[in-house]
Amino acid sequence: MRAIRPRIITITTILLVVAGLAGALTALLHTDQGKATDGAGKHAVKGAREIDLAREVTDYTSRFGADHGYRQPSRANREAIAGAVGLLLDGHRKEAEQTLSQRDFTVRTVVDRSSGVNYAEVADRTDAAVAPRGWGRFYIDLDHHPRWSVQVPHPVFDRGTELLGVRVMRGSPGGVLVIAGAHRKAGVGNSADVAHREDTVFSAVCAELARRGMPGIQLHGFAASSAPGFDVVASTGAGPTGRQDGRTLADAFRVRGFHVCRAWVRSCPLEGRENVQGRVADDDHVPFLHIEFSPTVRAGGRPAEQASAAVGRITREWANTPLRN
Repeated sequence: MRAIRPRIITITTILLVVAGLAGALTALLHTDQGKATDGAGKHAVKGAREIDLAREVTDYTSRFGADHGYRQPSRANREAIAGAVGLLLDGHRKEAEQTLSQRDFTVRTVVDRSSGVNYAEVADRTDAAVAPRGWGRFYIDLDHHPRWSVQVPHPVFDRGTELLGVRVMRGSPGGVLVIAGAHRKAGVGNSADVAHREDTVFSAVCAELARRGMPGIQLHGFAASSAPGFDVVASTGAGPTGRQDGRTLADAFRVRGFHVCRAWVRSCPLEGRENVQGRVADDDHVPFLHIEFSPTVRAGGRPAEQASAAVGRITREWANTPLRN
């Protein structure tokens, strides 16, 4: 028995090591349901261009002006671009690129230097032209299953919301960042006000995401005089579908010291009841959150950091929730 015992100990040790290696391998490979793993997004996809997502978005929106940079898209263009985004979500990149190229859009793979996450960037070729069309730009997480969207309908006009969008995108896996392509006042009448128009590429893409059951959060900004005493106005837009998510998010804002007006509890300014994307999401029974931020929150620094951390409370839940069939 004394001669056998060391062998038993050795065999047991080997089995424990093998089990440990198997567990580690399983953890490394497990990315189901959009959950981030320690290794996810830390290596650039071959051929990806390294960027700073915040700087890229800032450079993009810095060209926006109130008196130029928007041309209303035809229905065929809206539907084709939104359909191509759907193809990308389904992993059919070649077909998506062909469709988008026919509409003067490009697709490239970029890796965000800050987060290490790889994104598919969908961009309008006319963005840098003398007369840009202003049809928007989209970033899709390639390292995780896309589960949710963060929408920025009024970049520059609602100053700082574009960078808040980047913070939110970086904060949780599986996001799609949808950025309007022009200043809110750029078009004739309100044609470039994508939050209140159905005939825009922005609206078509958001509708495609809602059709797939992807919840969305839309970021806005208000003047200090519009909601005195509040840092955040939280609403579910046109309907009650996202009510529980709204409560969760409002609580996350509150524990971080923000004063929140909850539109489902009391009458709040800027509730977004007529928001087009909110109406579409409600029709599809998909959660939609319409969030207005004060100038202080949108100015950056710690308030913006805390606000995006609060939003991450709900986007992480969305990231881990399977989409409906």
